[in-house]
Amino acid sequence: MRTLLLKLEPIIWFMFGQGIMIGTMLLTGWILVIGILMPLGIVDPLNLNYVRAQELFTASVLGIPIAQLLLAALLVLPLWKGAHHVRSLLVDLGGGERDPLVGTVLYLIAIVGSVMGIGAVVGL
Repeated sequence: MRTLLLKLEPIIWFMFGQGIMIGTMLLTGWILVIGILMPLGIVDPLNLNYVRAQELFTASVLGIPIAQLLLAALLVLPLWKGAHHVRSLLVDLGGGERDPLVGTVLYLIAIVGSVMGIGAVVGL
């Protein structure tokens, strides 16, 4: 199992890096709009009603559903970031001998969550 994790390490690091980018840039803006600007009345809550959001996420540009790809990235990539952070934390706390098992479990959770998130986005 350890050799499989070592072979997948570049892909896992890529997903981790993209999760950091999504978490830092896009989720920060989302929290700013939803958590601060809307309660202060700066952004109109009607801008994010269900019908408008549904139209946004079902629209496509040149046949590519850009908003769905963005939403899938917002759901999937932070899962990989979290899995990798937890794995690194457990290794740093002395769990190096259990790393293959812990890594496998965490990345399987990220895979299942990714499939569920992508399925939810496709079902919009």
